Amino acid sequence: MYRKIFAFSLLVVLIAVFVYELTENHQNNKSSSNSNNEIDVTGDTSVDGTAIVAPNDKALEVGEKAPNFTLETIDGQKVTLSDFEGQIVYLNFWATWCGPCRVEMPEMHDFQNEFEEKVEMIAVNVTNTESSVEVVEDFVARGDFSFTIVLDVESKVSEQYNLLNLPTTYIIGKDGKIKERVMGQMTYEYMEELYVKHN
Repeated sequence: MYRKIFAFSLLVVLIAVFVYELTENHQNNKSSSNSNNEIDVTGDTSVDGTAIVAPNDKALEVGEKAPNFTLETIDGQKVTLSDFEGQIVYLNFWATWCGPCRVEMPEMHDFQNEFEEKVEMIAVNVTNTESSVEVVEDFVARGDFSFTIVLDVESKVSEQYNLLNLPTTYIIGKDGKIKERVMGQMTYEYMEELYVKHN
C-alpha cells in the first residue's frame, strides 16, 4: 500500500518537473525571438524600429565624417553624398516592409517641402532586404515623394554606416560630419527640432 502511494507521489512530482521545464523553455524561446526581431530603438516605447542586425554591433558615432557614397535613383540618376556638403542632410535608411518607415515617409515629404532650400533629404532604400526592386518602385510611385530616393542594391552603404535597424536617420552637418543619429521613426515636429538644433 505504502509503495503504491510512494510510486504515485513520485510520478506526480516527475510530471510537475517536466511541465515546469517545458514552460521555462517556451518563455526563454519567446523572449529571445522577440529580441531578435525588434528592439526599442528610441527610449520611447511608443515608437519602434525593426532590427536588421545584432544590436551589439557598433554604429557610426556623432562627430565622425559621414562616409561618402554614390548610389542611383530608381530612374538611374547618380547621387553622391559629398555633393551636398555645405547643406544639412537628413540621410534616412528605410525599406517598404518596415512599418515605422512607411509611417514617417509622408512626414519626411512634408518636411522636405517646407525646408527644401535649407535641407537635403536623402532616403536610402536597403534594397537587398526587399522582395524586388519593383516593390520599391511601386511604393515610391504611389507616395509621390518630393525627396531624393536612392537604391542600396548591394547593401554597401548600409554596411558603411553599420546600420543596426530601420528606420535610421543620420543628421549630417554642413561640414559633412554626423551631428545626430536617430534610430526609429521621426515626426515632422522632431525633424524640425533637429534642424533648429543643428543649423
